[in-house]
Amino acid sequence: MTALRPTGTGFDPDTATWFLHTPNTTYALRLTDGRLAHVYWGAALTDAEAAALPVRAESGARQRGSTSFEARYDGTEEYAWDGGVRYGVPSLQVRFADGARGLDLEPVGDEITVDRLTIRLRDRHYPVEVALRYRLRPDSDVLERSVSLTNLGDAEPIEVLRFDAASWALPHRDDYRLSHVTGMWGAETRLRREAAAAGETVFTSRRGITSHHANPWVMVDDGTAGEEHGEVWSVALAWSGSWRMTVQRTPLGRLSVSTGFGHDGISWRLAPGERLDSPVSAGMFTAGGFGAASRAWHSHVRRHVLPHPEETRPVLYNSWEATFFDIDVARQSALATRAAELGAELFVVDDGWFRPYQDDRAGLGDWRVNPDLFPDGFAPLAEHVRSLGMGFGIWVEPEMVNPDSDLYRSHPDWVLHQPHRARTELRNQLVLNFGRDDVRAWAGGWLHGLVRDTGAVFLKWDMNRTFSEAGWPGAADPDRLWIEHTRGVHLVMDRLRAAWPDLRIESCSGGGGRLDLAILARTDQVWASDNTDASDRLRIQHGFTQLYPPGVLEAWVTDSPNTVTGRRTPLAFRFHVAMTGVLGLGGDLAAWSDDERREAASLVALYKRIRPLVQQGRLYRLRPPDADGLCALQFTGDDDVVVFAFRETPRMGFGVPPLPLAGLPRSARYRDTSTGAEYDAGVLTHHGLPLDLPRGEYASTVVHLERRRRP
Repeated sequence: MTALRPTGTGFDPDTATWFLHTPNTTYALRLTDGRLAHVYWGAALTDAEAAALPVRAESGARQRGSTSFEARYDGTEEYAWDGGVRYGVPSLQVRFADGARGLDLEPVGDEITVDRLTIRLRDRHYPVEVALRYRLRPDSDVLERSVSLTNLGDAEPIEVLRFDAASWALPHRDDYRLSHVTGMWGAETRLRREAAAAGETVFTSRRGITSHHANPWVMVDDGTAGEEHGEVWSVALAWSGSWRMTVQRTPLGRLSVSTGFGHDGISWRLAPGERLDSPVSAGMFTAGGFGAASRAWHSHVRRHVLPHPEETRPVLYNSWEATFFDIDVARQSALATRAAELGAELFVVDDGWFRPYQDDRAGLGDWRVNPDLFPDGFAPLAEHVRSLGMGFGIWVEPEMVNPDSDLYRSHPDWVLHQPHRARTELRNQLVLNFGRDDVRAWAGGWLHGLVRDTGAVFLKWDMNRTFSEAGWPGAADPDRLWIEHTRGVHLVMDRLRAAWPDLRIESCSGGGGRLDLAILARTDQVWASDNTDASDRLRIQHGFTQLYPPGVLEAWVTDSPNTVTGRRTPLAFRFHVAMTGVLGLGGDLAAWSDDERREAASLVALYKRIRPLVQQGRLYRLRPPDADGLCALQFTGDDDVVVFAFRETPRMGFGVPPLPLAGLPRSARYRDTSTGAEYDAGVLTHHGLPLDLPRGEYASTVVHLERRRRP
């Protein structure tokens, strides 16, 4: 799409309107009647067009009857705070030392650069300042917003009851539909689309992590958008802890989304002179449907979020499902040899290497290599792995501790706990408080030592339980731990990466329990689910890639029957599903037959040829997962195209018709690298690609098309 005008910010003094232009969209807000009104968010306009737009709140209220029972501006303000005649969702709520609640803010100045806008507001009586911040990227339609809250006083703290990063007001439409993901452990990121209810719809996590059960993003359309057509607005929060996203649909027909960290029932005290910064809330509009929205987010994440977006992620082997806790140097070395023969480029030792028993009851937190399992430490295994041409990686879980550990016996106060309350164990674990300086120093120390002593180039950073009894006895502001723990985890990761530039990190939290834009700024990939069943993974990965790019989605090929579901699927089907993300191997390779290993090596080699398309290309979801039908994905680069097709259950009388492709240059011609057949792009787009699927259940195929140069 060609941009209508250059990107950047601007201000029209005649109408007191601020403009923010991305390559293909415009966002506008205006100072009117002493308040900040949202004006526009949609397809690109000129400054003059945006300045001429009316503020619709007043006219809408008059048309439908302005009464003493309504709040005229609910759902239309740029950032809604608690105070005055406001009954909608407040993005900011505070309580002052004298007991007063509510704010009376007025704009006091702005700062404008080419890519940033800051608008400052102050309360007319109390010493508090709010700064609304906006940031543009010249190559992205994503607008990044955040807020700073400052106590300008010198005597009394301010209690912060709610502090959201942004409130996003959407234009009026006849109807609204919400797209989001939900799930649980082993069934994460399941896509749902449903009508937006009147009133308030809240998506949240109260678990201390983003959670398996929801994810901090939502997409909104008018109910008519499809994969490749229709207006779609989307909002995502860059925060790895507890969060809340509230969608409000007012009686006057307006919809807004307010999102930030924290959740109901907790508050923080803002000390005199202190400033609290929100996370980033990012928003994006497209007129190209859900597929265009996903591709825009993928591009933004690769260009502006990931630490090393240009890198090709390696094929890894992880030992967990092959050994579980039955781990020792001989078995790990044998697995490494098998993995290298199949083409793996990275070998990761999972849980069990430090534990005194073959289970999860003890040792977590002590982080010493068990000499009974590795008599000479990790050195012989690491050297063996490197001699095979692979990098060496290790599983860690820095935020957790077993009560049966030397660490807990020495520092029982380091865990989240409350006075006179039980310390509930989940998975025999308690949560360490990373808001504490001493805990962060301890974690950083042993992690640095582990990387240094082993030469590890990869850490799988796990987090296997949620918060409970989340207290911080003795702290001046105990509830702040909900923020400071997450910030502490981010800080330790940041420092570790700064000290070891070649280190790469995978985010894991019992699978997909911690997935968001903030964790992706500090890691290189995400373990999407502990469920490696290929059929379930089609649906998990379908929801995952609505916002997050396939190049960060780690997916393993494991054994059949699957250890979680018991489902039996062919090796090729398992590989093909995993190849639509970052391919990994996780089966007991010693139990695989010679034929299976030969097939696996061939499929790994195929993945290596096409992975630039999968990890860096443009994703088109041609057909969504359907147990009775065809599921198909297309990855497109500048010259090549790769198509994955899956049919789980065949039905009598239902064949496999040609599959229409998307996003191809009209004049291009392509050659199938396996069969040599050639196709014009117009035929592939309007008629379709012939598919040769095997017979039986769980059939799949991969077609790699090379663009031909016309004479």
